[in-house]
Formats: sequence, C-alpha cells, structure tokens
Amino acid sequence: MKKIRMTMFNSSIFLGVLLFVSCAEHKGQTMDITTEKLKSNTIYDTATFGTGCFWCTEAIFQRLNGVVKVTSGYGGGEILNPTYEEVCSGTTGHAECCQIIYDPEVVSFDELLEVFWKTHDPTTLNRQGNDVGTQYRSVIFYHTADQKEKAEHYKKELDSSGAFNNPIVTAIEPYKNFYSAEAYHQEYYNSNPGQMYCRFVILPKVEKFEKVFKDKLKRTGITQK
Repeated sequence: MKKIRMTMFNSSIFLGVLLFVSCAEHKGQTMDITTEKLKSNTIYDTATFGTGCFWCTEAIFQRLNGVVKVTSGYGGGEILNPTYEEVCSGTTGHAECCQIIYDPEVVSFDELLEVFWKTHDPTTLNRQGNDVGTQYRSVIFYHTADQKEKAEHYKKELDSSGAFNNPIVTAIEPYKNFYSAEAYHQEYYNSNPGQMYCRFVILPKVEKFEKVFKDKLKRTGITQK
C-alpha cells in the first residue's frame, strides 16, 4: 500500500514570499489546454502539478474554490499513451500528476502554488513517503513563461526563507504532454472513501488541507465539469 508523508509549513512564510511578486478527457489523448472555455463567457487556465500519488493531488485540488476540473494522469514522459503499469515501472519518464483547470478570477496561479507547496514534501527526490521512483517526483509543468517565472521565484524564496529543513528538489519543467489515467483512477478518493489507502493516507491529508485553507474551500461540495 502506498504511504505518503505530508509537510505543512507556516502559512505566514508563504504569504511573505508572495509579497516579492507583482500582484481527461480520454485515455491516450494528449491534453494541452492552457486556456479552455468550459462555459459561456468564462475563460479558464490550466496548471499541471505532480506531488506524488495523483489520487492525493486530485482529492485536494478538487476542494479548492475556483478549481473547476481535475484530471489524474501522466506527464513529462517519452512514450505515447502510457499505461499505469508502464508508468509505475519508472522507465517511461512520466510523473503521476494532475491537470487542473481553474478560473483565474476566483483563484490565482499564485494560490495554486501555495497549495502545491503546502500539501506534499518537495524536499525528497523522486519520493513521497514510501512511494519511490521518478514517477512520484515533485514537479511543476509550466504552460506559460509567467507560470515558469512564478514557480522558480517561489522555489528560490522558500528555500532562502528556511520554510523547509532541506532544500527543495521540485522539478520545474516545460509542459509537453499529458495523458489521462485510466478511468478507475479518476475521482478515486471520492469513489472509494472506505478503501484503506483512502482512509489512512488521503483522508488525513485532505483534513489538514481543509483546516489550513478553510477560507478557500468550495462551499457546496465538489463539482467536476
């Protein structure tokens, strides 16, 4: 069974860092939807994050206000249409990650990054808890130059601030592909709340996330479009 350790650092540190900055679809289908119109007159942006097991990533970001869709999948690898078993072998170059479509008028990329940094351990190379391999690497796949600049800036400032006991090893890579994971991986936590991994690994992470970000949660449950 997968086991993932969660790291939460003081929110005031990240808020201080913020002051430095101005301010899927179907299996086998590559997704590149930096902006997508999901409803009339609303333009959404896309973020792609890997924080270890995508079940955990999905469960957390689904609950964030302003996020309208989260898809679990595989990104950054070299082969087309990878299967879960192939990615788990650690030989494809893909990372388990989530494609997050969000409304930038409700939640900013900066806020998504805050959730990203606070809900996993970005200091363990190719590892989250007992999940070991490049497929579990901490990674930000940036879609735009602005996303790259912000990700690199926050990584540098968080390292300098001493927010973590060890250096951040999060990879910041250009987005090049994303493949939706198999159907049974989608909505995994919501569909399997009684499963042992969900109860003992994902649930504690979700509960901590909801306490830290209680003012940024969806008010009426999770809506996937």
